[in-house]
Amino acid sequence: MSAALFLLIATFLLAVYLWWGFRFLPAERWQIFATVPERKNELGGWQGINFTWYGLLTANAYLVAVAVLLVLLGSVGVPPLTTAILAVAMLCCCVPASRLVARIVEKKAHTFTVGGAVFVGIIITPLLISLLNRLVGPQLGFQIPVMAAYAAIAIAYAFGEGLGRLACISFGCCYGRPVEPGTGLLSRLFRGRGFIFFGSTKKVVYAGEMEGVEVIPVQALTAVLYTACGLLAMLLFLASHHAAAFLLATTVTQGWRSFSETMRADYRGAGRISAYQVMGVIGVLYAFAMVWLLGGDASAPAQLTTGLKTLWSPALILFLQGIWCVIFYYTGRSTVTGATLSFHIHHDRI
Repeated sequence: MSAALFLLIATFLLAVYLWWGFRFLPAERWQIFATVPERKNELGGWQGINFTWYGLLTANAYLVAVAVLLVLLGSVGVPPLTTAILAVAMLCCCVPASRLVARIVEKKAHTFTVGGAVFVGIIITPLLISLLNRLVGPQLGFQIPVMAAYAAIAIAYAFGEGLGRLACISFGCCYGRPVEPGTGLLSRLFRGRGFIFFGSTKKVVYAGEMEGVEVIPVQALTAVLYTACGLLAMLLFLASHHAAAFLLATTVTQGWRSFSETMRADYRGAGRISAYQVMGVIGVLYAFAMVWLLGGDASAPAQLTTGLKTLWSPALILFLQGIWCVIFYYTGRSTVTGATLSFHIHHDRI
């Protein structure tokens, strides 16, 4: 398959998926995916555990990100097992960091921050790859090309974060400022195009007290920008411009992360400039420093067909399913919402 055809198909599928999310997810019914009874309460009903669309959509985003990583690294000759080891090592560092950084910055134990997790990922990636090359590479017979892997991870993140913004729309988090009446630039741009959230369990409602209020669709802007950036950076990667692909993906995603905070209304920590904005700027500077230090290390020319074939393996399909299940359980099991359930018999159907 040619790169142009692949990117055209990917663009169409991403556009449909994002349109669906923007159209339906702000509604109340799209927050809780399922509720499982846990134990009986004093009134004879059941206390339930909520599993959220946030978790399902986040798991989808992680799945796409890891699949993109497998395809891109497979296209430059990195074996699937090697990529799987790298992906698991990255997830083991970054997924816990999403909660730890939120606890440090926002002083909240029951929330996640993708920005904090990504900052950790940007910093540790070259160190992690070097460790794997030294400690595991000789035993399994591989050497991961650092710049190609760095670029592939940055591109995978752009897709994962872009699609992950749908999870934020569903939960009502990471919400924008109200679209104020007036003639200001933001008002003219977003009046009639913003998100309007409903439901008492949406974060924008219980934390921001903005039920039924039109807000700037920051999540949608991020989703479109990041996925478009991912597609363009993938095109550069497949043309073997790894350093350019890495810088494009990192600069756009982290630069937008810092700028987009100015349009958000959710709590991002104390101070006029949030810790996440500082992390974004540091991430961009660190990326340029890494390109200067690492250069454009040599790797085989990209073969997209070879990369796509790496996914057609029972072991890898099970691996991706396992990642989806773990992420869904970790991020989808709600600790900030609860449920009370009751069950009855339809006697007319006995």
